[in-house]
Amino acid sequence: MTADGTPRALLEAERQAALDRVVTLERDHAGIVDAVQSANADDEHDPEGATIAYEREHIAALLDQTRDQLSRVEAALGRLDQGTYGGCERCGQPIAAGRLAARPTATMCIECASGANG
Repeated sequence: MTADGTPRALLEAERQAALDRVVTLERDHAGIVDAVQSANADDEHDPEGATIAYEREHIAALLDQTRDQLSRVEAALGRLDQGTYGGCERCGQPIAAGRLAARPTATMCIECASGANG
């Protein structure tokens, strides 16, 4: 939790954590790509090739997930600026504070998110 516990502080902290993770994952991915290129490894015939390919793709997937999270955080900050943060985009009712504390990028109340409201 952040020092002041406001939605903005929570989202800004989550945004910074995602940005930091993107930088780390990009560096890790580039390191694997550079190592493979400098070693001139043949993924098909090198016993380590499958492991290297797996690591590269795993990091790429984590990077995609982190960028997606960053996008959701930035969208939530936009809703906060517009004064629509905390309202369900489907039914218009307020999203429970507990849900927002656990998932600050939530766009729907629990009922709508679970499909019970439609």
